[in-house]
Amino acid sequence: MPDMERWPTSRLLSTAARLVELAWNDKLRPLGLTYPAVLTLDALAAAGPITPGELARSVRVQAQTMGPLLTRLESRGYIRRQPNRFDRRSQLIFITDVGLTLLEQSHRQENTVLSAIDLDSEDLREALLAIVRHTKFN
Repeated sequence: MPDMERWPTSRLLSTAARLVELAWNDKLRPLGLTYPAVLTLDALAAAGPITPGELARSVRVQAQTMGPLLTRLESRGYIRRQPNRFDRRSQLIFITDVGLTLLEQSHRQENTVLSAIDLDSEDLREALLAIVRHTKFN
C-alpha cells in the first residue's frame, strides 16, 4: 500500500473522486445508469432543452465525449433529440419522463454511497465548490 500520508492533496482528491465514482456506479448499475449519465440527466433536468455543446460544457466534458453517452441515453428512452428550430444545424436535447423517473431514483441512492463517512461538512463542501468553480475547463 502506498504511503498516502505523503501524497499531495491534489492526488488525494483525485483518488477519492475516482473511488467515489466507482462506488456510485455500483449503486447505479441496477438502475441501468452510470455516474456520467446521472450528471447528464441532472443537467438536462435543470437546463431544459439544450444543445449538445452547451450540455457538454455544463457537465464539463469534451463535446466528443458527450455524443456516445447521448446515443446510449436516447436508445434507452431517457432523452430525446429534436432539431433546433432556431438553428437547423443543431439539435436540442430533452430529458423524458422515463429519464426523470430514473434520475429521481438515482438521487435517492446518492446519499447511500458513502453513508459511513460524514461528507456533509460545510468546510468540505465549500472547498469542493471552490475547486469546481475555479478550475478552468475548455
